[in-house]
Amino acid sequence: MTTAESTISEPGPGRRRFPAALRSRRLVQLGPTIALVGVSILISAVNHRFLTLDNLRSIVTQSAIPLVLSVGLTFIILSGAIDLSIEGVMAMSSVIVSFLVLNNRTNFDWGLLGVVVAILVGGLAGFLNGVIHVTFRIPSFMVTLGLWSVGIGLATVLYRGLPVTVEDPMLRSWALGTTLSFSNLAWFAIGALVVGYLVQRFTILGRYAYVIGGNEDLARLSGVPVNRYKVMLFTFAGLCSGLAGVLIAARTGYGTANVGTGTLFQVVTSVVVGGTALTGGTGGVLQTLVGVLFVTTLSNGMILMGIHPYIQQAVQGLLIIVAVALTMDRARVPIIK
Repeated sequence: MTTAESTISEPGPGRRRFPAALRSRRLVQLGPTIALVGVSILISAVNHRFLTLDNLRSIVTQSAIPLVLSVGLTFIILSGAIDLSIEGVMAMSSVIVSFLVLNNRTNFDWGLLGVVVAILVGGLAGFLNGVIHVTFRIPSFMVTLGLWSVGIGLATVLYRGLPVTVEDPMLRSWALGTTLSFSNLAWFAIGALVVGYLVQRFTILGRYAYVIGGNEDLARLSGVPVNRYKVMLFTFAGLCSGLAGVLIAARTGYGTANVGTGTLFQVVTSVVVGGTALTGGTGGVLQTLVGVLFVTTLSNGMILMGIHPYIQQAVQGLLIIVAVALTMDRARVPIIK
């Protein structure tokens, strides 16, 4: 064989690496769906109640509020940032909506207007997150962690930590009512998912979320108004958190400062497990849907199998570590701190 023939017949190192990288990316994309199917088969084999219609409806209902939150968080993580203020914003919105609709503590009865105000408060919180982050160049981790504490504090002060019972029939029907045999909460979550997908797929905001997360410096050099779109992304996430606060007030029947306790970890896990990389630029809301269903299904299955709650927490902790390890693009982050 001549040297020329050898060169043609044997692919170079770059050519060999490309198919491997492509296979790895496909595995990351399909992995969550394969895992969801596999876990469902395993749980159903151990406990036959898993596949009953009532239990499947329960999984859908349990996934609703985390999905609303995860849609907003997906855009933040896509852009390479993080939002830890979810629980604080939820607390504020839940207390405010309870305050403004028919309740057992005040004379307000604003109905739908009260709902809109509570959601807009969530959007305002997200807007403040974004403005502080880009104006003072403070890491999103610290800004949103601070606003989380502010939200919890304001919600606690507003009613001195005491719950406010929601008596508004419209708001309660959003959680207690059903449409086509599924909880109305599920339809709100589907609505949020559709809006998120449309924003991601067909708007400049969605495209720029990928661009900023992929390479923020290059985006700036290309003329992308990065700061403006970061603020818009945080505002959108805040609106999702505000809506989630309203829905959880409708579901529980009251607004209080601790309504969102424990939600943040579940939501971050869902987004990352779905395939949205913490390094930004990769993922999307449909992948997040799979992540939410996987986390909820796993939790539901462990309960059915009688696994101790502490073991469940350990499993969820290991899950997010594995998910980050699989989705992280180490080539873009040569130094890990």
